Amino acid sequence: MKKLVTSIMATTAAALGLFFAGSINASAATTYTVKAGDSVWAISQKYNSTINAIEKANNIQGHLILPGQQLNIPDATTATSTQATATTTYQQPAAQSTQQQTSTYTQPATTTQQAATTNNTTSTTSSSSSYTGSNMKSYVLSQMSSRTGVSASTWNAIIQRESNWQASVRNSTSGAYGLFQNMHISGGSVEDQVNAAVSLYKAQGMQAWSLG
Repeated sequence: MKKLVTSIMATTAAALGLFFAGSINASAATTYTVKAGDSVWAISQKYNSTINAIEKANNIQGHLILPGQQLNIPDATTATSTQATATTTYQQPAAQSTQQQTSTYTQPATTTQQAATTNNTTSTTSSSSSYTGSNMKSYVLSQMSSRTGVSASTWNAIIQRESNWQASVRNSTSGAYGLFQNMHISGGSVEDQVNAAVSLYKAQGMQAWSLG
């Protein structure tokens, strides 16, 4: 009888050991350390997850992730239900839509703040704090200047160089997206892109755009 009890206890202990070892391996497999150049979209593709699932699991705002950050990657089966939504949310707009959008965002005739001249073109900004859809340039420059302390002319030069003021352009090689060619987002409105750029500036300064 004593040998039977001892055998049962030994078998139970071995089973528990295997269970905890499996749990540790599963946990390790779902933790990812962000590297330079990573984006939430790229990580979701690598682990067969979704952008929404990863951002929800790690309380990510504005699609912003930083090198060295530890991310918990949700189980692929958990993210499956949102995969279709995430895939359709961040699609590259058709060329016709991009051209139409470019023609829509015209420079307002009346402005309240004079900016510096860049590339022989005088840029003006508006003090309006809200985005109306027809004041993209003045809204973005006003927001970036007031929220970072960096001049509107500097931000105008950066955006002109990075995206030529095309809000939906995507770099097919690096995956960088939007006005600021931000590596940490893969989609979003003009307001979302401004918020992400401000967050990136506060984290890395002008070095994020190879300045400073």
